[in-house]
Order: sequence, then structure tokens, then C-alpha cells
Amino acid sequence: MLKSNRVLTSLLFVIAVSAGIGAMRPYFAPAPVKAQTEMRDVYVEPGVVMLRAPDGRRQVLGKVVIDLRTGNVWGFPTLSQDPYPSSGMNTTPQTSHPFLLGRFAVEDMDK
Repeated sequence: MLKSNRVLTSLLFVIAVSAGIGAMRPYFAPAPVKAQTEMRDVYVEPGVVMLRAPDGRRQVLGKVVIDLRTGNVWGFPTLSQDPYPSSGMNTTPQTSHPFLLGRFAVEDMDK
């Protein structure tokens, strides 16, 4: 009877230590948070609108994206009513390069 109590106590001690190590692991080796470092703070306006460059040289259909950190408003041409860059002439995926539409002075909101 005495031997079985020692074995049971030893097993319970091993289980308790293992559980404690498993519970402490996130404090010593936390998992990296990738979403905060890879994603920019942006707001993508729903829908497609006519984008007009401030200098008047450009007018195309596209998406409006606002950089929430700086207040810059960017236009990404889509060239159609599709919510993504597309061209009926090309069969390869298109890349849309933004142009600056304007800026919101977000720093003035604290005044």
C-alpha cells in the first residue's frame, strides 16, 4: 500500500509540473503577432467611384483607400466597375498603382 501511494504521488507531481510548464510557455516564448506588422492601417471605401486627379490629368474608375495614420487619400484605378483591377484587353492579372487624391488633416482633430 505504501509503494502505490508513492507511485501515485510521483505521477501526480509529474502531471502538475508538466501542466505548469505548458501554462507558462506563452510567457517565455510568445507567438509573434503578424497581422499588426504586415497590415497597414487603411480604410477601403466600398464600391467603385470616378477618381479625378487633383491636377486634372487623370479621370478613371477605381477604389478609394484612406491611410488612417497619415490621412492620405489614394485612388487605385480599376478601369471598370469591377472592385479589382481588370482590363478586357489583357488575360493576365492586372496591378493597380495608386495616385494621391488628397489628404485629411487628421492631426487637427485634437485641436
